Amino acid sequence: MLIKESHIDVPTKADGVEGSMRIFLFHPSIPGYPNAKFPGVALFSEIYQVTGPVARFARSIASAGYIVAAPSSYHDFVPSDPLAYDVPGTDLGNELKIKKTLESYDADSTATIDALLALPTCTGRIGATGMCLGGHLAIRCALDPRVSAAVAYFATDVHSATLGAGKSDDTLKRFKEIKGELVCIHGTLDTHVPPEGRDKIRLALREAGVVFSWYEVAGAQHAFIRDELSKGRYDASVTRVCWGMLEEVFGRVLRTDLGERVDDGGKVEHVLDKIDLLDSNNEQVDSGHVNKDRTGDKGKEKDGQDEETDSPSPLLLITVTVTTTAIVIAAVTATCRSYLHPRQVV
Repeated sequence: MLIKESHIDVPTKADGVEGSMRIFLFHPSIPGYPNAKFPGVALFSEIYQVTGPVARFARSIASAGYIVAAPSSYHDFVPSDPLAYDVPGTDLGNELKIKKTLESYDADSTATIDALLALPTCTGRIGATGMCLGGHLAIRCALDPRVSAAVAYFATDVHSATLGAGKSDDTLKRFKEIKGELVCIHGTLDTHVPPEGRDKIRLALREAGVVFSWYEVAGAQHAFIRDELSKGRYDASVTRVCWGMLEEVFGRVLRTDLGERVDDGGKVEHVLDKIDLLDSNNEQVDSGHVNKDRTGDKGKEKDGQDEETDSPSPLLLITVTVTTTAIVIAAVTATCRSYLHPRQVV
């Protein structure tokens, strides 16, 4: 699917301060269908803002038929240009991450959703995704009831509740507000979100009654989906697997009008597979019950018809057929050899 890229600047207000935030748009385009409508996806970046890898990720999502809106998270402090993948860029990104307030982060999410819904080509169905810092922001974005599905890649600071100014966020405590479906993806070797941290997040989601999927990639480290300057951590194969998970939940939840979610409260039936066996007397055996041949007992006459005669065993017929075929093949092979390699007369 073709893509049209653009950007819009939207007004923001947080902590009593008014400002402006640039949102990068990646819009699907189908020639001949200018009024085609698509679901919207808010894409939150890592600490470097909308970099090359983030833009490529956005294009992949857009080419699958979603309008992607990627906000510049640090608009409060710096221009919308991406930060460099180097030590100064990393230091600045980490500094701004805890300088920006939770109110500002949440205001950005609201503004991004509003911008998507304002587009005449948006169906009104909204999803969210992001990686690293953006993974956490995607989860917080899902606190908005307008978000039907979210996919968070190695979301940082959720387990430690250290996002934003004061390093004291309330994301874990607000999990019950998530009404959509959530997919959380982590690497087992992610030092930013250690095993005990991942366990804490998963348990909190379960206790909050969130509908979620949880996937931990064996041997994967932090930032394993970043295809540029990932310091040897990028894994293309695993990235494709995770992409499939995003496609599945977005395709099922955002593209389909599911209506209101209803919890039927019913138990899932524990199903045991049954194997139907066929005994030597052509009697079907199923869970200890025998269903006799509908033709009745053998050897009895049927309404004036002659007494049934025993028919050859199917196994015997197969054996005879295979043996005959083998003899024919051997004879043909011998004839061909004689023709192709005649014996010389001495």
